Amino acid sequence: MYLPNLLTLVRLGLIPLYFIAFFSASPWNMEYALGILVLAGLTDLLDGYLARKYNWITPIGVILDPLADKLMMLSVILSFILDGRIPWFAAALLIFRDAVMILASAFFHFRAKRIVPATWWGKTTTVLYYFTVVAIMFRWSIAGMLLWSTICLSFITSFVYLHKFRAINR
Repeated sequence: MYLPNLLTLVRLGLIPLYFIAFFSASPWNMEYALGILVLAGLTDLLDGYLARKYNWITPIGVILDPLADKLMMLSVILSFILDGRIPWFAAALLIFRDAVMILASAFFHFRAKRIVPATWWGKTTTVLYYFTVVAIMFRWSIAGMLLWSTICLSFITSFVYLHKFRAINR
C-alpha cells in the first residue's frame, strides 16, 4: 500500500477523535477539535502531494481520498447540528450535496466509468469549508456569511465536476 493511501486511512481514523474532542467537557475542546481538523487537512495535502509527485495515484486512492474528505466534512456538520451552531436547512444542503457526490462517485466507479480526480474547484471549496468551520467553531461574526458562501461554492463545484465527468466519459 502506498503512503498516500495510508495517510487517507489515518484521516478516516481521525473522525471519531474529532467527535470525542468536540463534545468533551474540556474548556479546550474546540481547540482540540480544531487541532484534529488541522491534522486531517495536513494529511489531505500531504497525500495529494505525494500521490502526484511520485505517481502513486491508485484507483482505491481516487475513491478513498474524496470519501475521507466528505466523511470528515459530514462529521463536522453533524457536530454543528447537534450543538445548535448551524441551521438544519444549511446542514441539509451540505449533507445532500456531499451524499450525492459520494454516491455518484461510487456508482460510476463500479460501472467502470472514469472518475474526475480532485480539481482546483474542489480544493478551493475544501479550503473555504475549513475556514468556515473555524468561524463556526469559535462563533465569529462572519460565520453565517461564510457558511452560505461555502454552500454556494460547493454546488458550483458539483456542477463543474459533473461537466468534467461528462467530458471524460463520452
